[in-house]
Amino acid sequence: MKFPTSLNKTLLCAAIFSATGAQAAIVDLTVTVHNLAPVNSVVVAPLSVGFGQGVFDGFDIGGAANASIVKAAELGNGNLWRDAFSGTDAGAVVGVVGGAPLAAGLSATQTFRIDTSLNSYFSFVAMVVPSNDFFIGNDSATAFKLFDGAGNLQISSIGQKARDIWDAGSEEFNVANAAFIVGSNALARDAQNSVVARNFGEFAAYNGLSTAYGYTFNSALSGGSDVYRIDFSAQPVPEPQAYALMLAGLAAMGAVVRRRRSAV
Repeated sequence: MKFPTSLNKTLLCAAIFSATGAQAAIVDLTVTVHNLAPVNSVVVAPLSVGFGQGVFDGFDIGGAANASIVKAAELGNGNLWRDAFSGTDAGAVVGVVGGAPLAAGLSATQTFRIDTSLNSYFSFVAMVVPSNDFFIGNDSATAFKLFDGAGNLQISSIGQKARDIWDAGSEEFNVANAAFIVGSNALARDAQNSVVARNFGEFAAYNGLSTAYGYTFNSALSGGSDVYRIDFSAQPVPEPQAYALMLAGLAAMGAVVRRRRSAV
C-alpha cells in the first residue's frame, strides 16, 4: 500500500521531530539571579550553583557549618563548596552566576549544559553582606528538583526572603571584621563555634555605615522582605544522532520533491 506523497512527507516530519524530542534530555539551562532587596540594603555575592542527583548536603540547620560553608559565608568564596559538591557527586555540574557582588536592583545570568537524567536537583550558596557570616542556600539536597523524569523543567523560580537568610554561626558579630564595610577587615575573625541558624535582624546593626559600593547602609528589611530570586529557563539540545536523523529526513524530502518535479 502506498501513501500519498504529501502524507509520506507529513509522517516523515513527525518522525523527525519526535526523534529530536526524544533526545531532549540534554538542555541548556539559563539561570538568572536578581537582587530584590531595598535600595541601599544588602548585597549578595556571586551565586555558586550545583546540579546533581540530590546527594550533596551542604549544611544542616542546627549543625556546625563545615569548611566549605564557612568560606562561602565569611568571605563570599564558594570554591570549596563547589569542590565538595563535585567530590560527592561525580556527574555534577557546578559553576558560578555573576562576576561581582550583586547590588539591589541588579541581575546576572549564566547558562549551563545539563543532562536532566543525571542533574535534576539544584543547590546554591552565596554570602549576603554586610555581615560576618551570613548567606543564602538550601539545607536539603533534594529541596529543589528542577526536572521531572521526562526532562521537563518543573521549577521556574526560587525566591529568598529576609527570613530565609542563614547565619553560619562560625564568626562572632564584629563590625571591624565584617565584609563590605569601609575600614573593616573581612580576613580577621573571632570564632563563634555555634551552629547554622536563621538570622536577618543583625543587618540593622550596620545601619549608617559606609559600604564598599559607596552608599550608606540601611537594612530596611522585615522577615517578609523579598531579597533574592533565581529564575530558570531551559532550551532542549538535540543530540548528534537526532541531528543526523533530521538531516537524513530533510534530504529524503528533497529527493521526493525533485522526483515529483522530474515527473511533471
